[in-house]
This record gives sequence, C-alpha cells and structure tokens, in this order.
Amino acid sequence: MLSIAHGLTGAFIATKIDNPILSVPLIIAAHFLEDYIPHWDVGQGLTKKIKSHKAAFFQEIFTDFPASILLVFYFFQFQQSFSWTPWIGWFLALLPDFIEFPYIFLNWRFFPIKQLAAIHKFFHHSTPKKLLGLLPQIAVIALIYYFK
Repeated sequence: MLSIAHGLTGAFIATKIDNPILSVPLIIAAHFLEDYIPHWDVGQGLTKKIKSHKAAFFQEIFTDFPASILLVFYFFQFQQSFSWTPWIGWFLALLPDFIEFPYIFLNWRFFPIKQLAAIHKFFHHSTPKKLLGLLPQIAVIALIYYFK
C-alpha cells in the first residue's frame, strides 16, 4: 500500500482507540492486512527490475511520503489543537516499511532486518494494474474521511 493509506489508517486507529495496549498492535496488524490486499505502490516493479531503486526512492520521498503527512495533518490536525496521537499512529503504521527500507534500498541482509523483511514480503501482495491497485486504497481513505 501507499504510505498515504497506511499513515491515515494508523492515525485513525490511534485517535479512535485511546488504549495503546490495544491500538499499537492493531495499527501494526492493519499494516499487514492492508499489504495483503492486492495493491499498487511506488515500489511496484522493483523485484522484476522494471523500476529502479532510485526511481522508487524518489517517488516515495517526493510524493507518497509527503502526501501521507499532509493528509494526516488535514484529517486529524487541521483546525484542531495539536495532538501527538495521530502522528504516533502514522509512525507506527509506517514502521514495517521503515524497517524494510534498509533491506530494499541499502541491501542490508543481516539479522533482524532480513527476517523482518521476509515476514513483510509474506504478507505483501501487489498488482501491476495501477487503477485496480489504487481502488482499495481510495476506499480506505474515503472510509477514514467519512468516519473520522
């Protein structure tokens, strides 16, 4: 999934469930559940060498990642008093991707990075069909907007 969908989901869960004993595992589980749904993301094409690591990195850094920050701000902070809660949820929702970053982009293949990347890969199902892969993410964003 895009960082946009993951980040909004984490912020949403964190703001709706006050108890971190419940919300933190739920946020992490939601990341893997969202990745299990066939989706498109900026890393699409890396494993088949259709896209370069550099191109995926720049797409993430200059589009997806900033958009996730802007949307979390808009949905959960705009015209509201500042709260760390949605930002902690955003960070936790993206944590599996942050952990996988050195494996994918820096070629770090040691414990525990390698094992965590393998777990992430097990749950990750992507599709090269961009429109089909963006639909579940648009649905997630629409539901969060509606229920926030």
